[in-house]
Amino acid sequence: MAETPSLPSFSSRFRRICVFCGSSSGKKSSYQEAAIQLGQELVERRIDLVYGGGSVGLMGLVSQAVHDGGRHVLGVIPRTLMPREIAGDTVGELRTVSDMHQRKAEMARQADAFIALPGGYGTLEELLEVITWAQLGIHRKPVGLLNVDGYYNSLLSFMDKAVDEGFISPSARRIIVSAPNAKELVRLLEVYVPQCEDVTSNLVWDEVDRLSYVPESSVTT
Repeated sequence: MAETPSLPSFSSRFRRICVFCGSSSGKKSSYQEAAIQLGQELVERRIDLVYGGGSVGLMGLVSQAVHDGGRHVLGVIPRTLMPREIAGDTVGELRTVSDMHQRKAEMARQADAFIALPGGYGTLEELLEVITWAQLGIHRKPVGLLNVDGYYNSLLSFMDKAVDEGFISPSARRIIVSAPNAKELVRLLEVYVPQCEDVTSNLVWDEVDRLSYVPESSVTT
């Protein structure tokens, strides 16, 4: 009897990746497809997921894809946002915290890298904070932008303009890695070499974690 061929798998430098994305699905089906493809790429590379804990929008799609593929999903959500961002059953492990600051600190602590899918103000705020932390040397984790259908072209152009005008250094501009699809983006993150300012590279995570984070609760489904 012929043996059943095994599915291809990849070794990764990452144990868990944090994904920032919208609690809305967006108007284009390509955004939704990209969220599912990113989840499938994490599964293929045997990478677990940490994310904002919602079950709606792109958050729900990427977390469901990772969970369906058998990888661990960790969601972190402020208690006050649960009625807005959770509809029906959640997947994986859900941790509730008291506010947005603790949510971001816990997601960052748990992750080995960061990826932003299309999203709104919240996604941008999370993305820019981890870029800033990388610039300051608080962490040396890769930061990726999944630029689906050129969604983030204007943001990338702004960053280039800020370099031209002397507000962002060329090395700090290289902190953000972008690609149009999940497979290429994760490949680039795997070979990323950290970029940070030497003058502040002695900062540590404790400077970010002064809130003495304590999870309110943790539920696994």
